[in-house]
Amino acid sequence: MQAAWLLGALVVPQLLGFGHGARGLGREWEGGWGGALEQERERESMMLKDLQEALGLPTAVGNEEDSLAENHEGKEAWRTKETPEEEEEEETTTASFSSPNPFPSSSPTPEDTITYILGRLASLDAGLHQLHIRLHTLDTRVVELTQGLRQLRDAARDTRDSVQALKEAEVRAEQEHGRLEGCLKGLRLGHKCFLLSRDFETQAAAQARCRARGGNLAQPADRQQMDALSRYLRATLAPYNWPVWLGVHDRRSEGLYLFENGQRVSFFAWHRASSLESGTHPSAASHPLSPDQPNGGVLENCVAQASDDGSWWDHDCERRLYFVCEFPF
Repeated sequence: MQAAWLLGALVVPQLLGFGHGARGLGREWEGGWGGALEQERERESMMLKDLQEALGLPTAVGNEEDSLAENHEGKEAWRTKETPEEEEEEETTTASFSSPNPFPSSSPTPEDTITYILGRLASLDAGLHQLHIRLHTLDTRVVELTQGLRQLRDAARDTRDSVQALKEAEVRAEQEHGRLEGCLKGLRLGHKCFLLSRDFETQAAAQARCRARGGNLAQPADRQQMDALSRYLRATLAPYNWPVWLGVHDRRSEGLYLFENGQRVSFFAWHRASSLESGTHPSAASHPLSPDQPNGGVLENCVAQASDDGSWWDHDCERRLYFVCEFPF
C-alpha cells in the first residue's frame, strides 16, 4: 500500500508537467501555423477572384470567405471572454477528441471551386468535340446525298433523252408505215400516192392526221393528177357523192388559194352551174341547183372535192368531211 502511494506521488507530478508543456507547445504551433494559413487563404482568395473575373463568374466565393473570416473572428472574440478554467477544459477536450486536420470545414474551399470550374470547362470541351464529330458526319452525309442526287439527275436526263429518242423513232416509224400503207392500199401516181380516209374530220384535224402518217392532204398540181384522183374517189365512194377535203385553202388572204406546203395553187377545178339551152340536157353529174364556186367568201375558206364529178367546192373549214392524203413515193 505504501509502495502504491509512493509511486503515485512520483508519477502524477511528472504527468501534470508533461501535459502543461504539451499544451504550451500546441499553442505555439497553432499560432505559427494559423498565421501562415491565413496568408495562404488570402493569396488563394485573390487568385480565385482574378479567375472569376476572367471567366465572368459571380464572386460568391469571396463573400463566403469573408463570412467565414468574420465567424472565425467572432469565435476568437467569444473565446477571449471565457474563463481560464473553461479555456483549460475546452483545450483538454479538444486535445482528447481532435482529428488529424486542425481546421475541419464543410464549406467548399477555393481549390474545390477551381477544380469544379476546370471540370466544367473540360466537359464543355468534350461536348464541343462531340459536336464537331457529328457535324463532320453530317457534312459527309450531305456530300453523299448531293452526289446521289446528281447521279439521279443524270439518270433522269438520260432517261428523258432515251424517251425522246423513242418518241422520235415512233413518229418516224408511224410516218413510214403510213407512207407504205398509202402506196399499197391507195392510188399510186408518178411520185405520189393518194389514200382516202373514211373518218370525219375538220380540215385542220385531217391535215394533222395526214402529217402524222408521213404525208399531207391531197394537193393535185395539174389536170392529169386531178383526173386520176377523181376516178379514184368515184370508184371508191360510188354510187354516192361524198365531198372530201383537199389541201387547198385561202385562210391567209381571201381569194389567194395555197396548198398546205405554202405553194400557190395554179390549177383549179371549181364547180360551175349548168345552163339549160335549147336542145341540151343536163348530165347526171351536173348540179343545176348549185351556184358557181367559190361563193362562200370569208366564211368558207377550205376546198373539198366532190366524189361524183371531181369538182371543187369551198366549205367552212370546221365542217367534218372525209379526207384524202397524199404521200411521197
